[in-house]
Amino acid sequence: MPLLFSYGTLQQKSVQVATFDRLLQGHDDELVGFETTLVRIEDSRVVETTGMTHYANVRFNGNDDSRVSGTAFEVTDAELHKADQYERGASYERLRVTLASGKEAWVYRKPDPGPENRAARNP
Repeated sequence: MPLLFSYGTLQQKSVQVATFDRLLQGHDDELVGFETTLVRIEDSRVVETTGMTHYANVRFNGNDDSRVSGTAFEVTDAELHKADQYERGASYERLRVTLASGKEAWVYRKPDPGPENRAARNP
């Protein structure tokens, strides 16, 4: 079963049920070499619906001391596809990472065109 690392809304029970039709099982873990950032929400309907003006995001910085806390969830391949659909609205990409636990997982983030993030696509 693939692991999906979430540092944002996919940790919320209501989002899990709406996206996957179930609550996900997971464990705490950390994304190493990344830092948190924010991405402005451009869709006014999303801002009105959620009350949020920014999405959470992560940026690769390559510093082993930088950690982003979150949850690694076990999902099926079909659920990973559902997560792709969910994250499409924010124009996030999915990339494979190694977590602090040593486990491999997928994570979503809005890409930054900077060279440090191009390197993160193939860690």
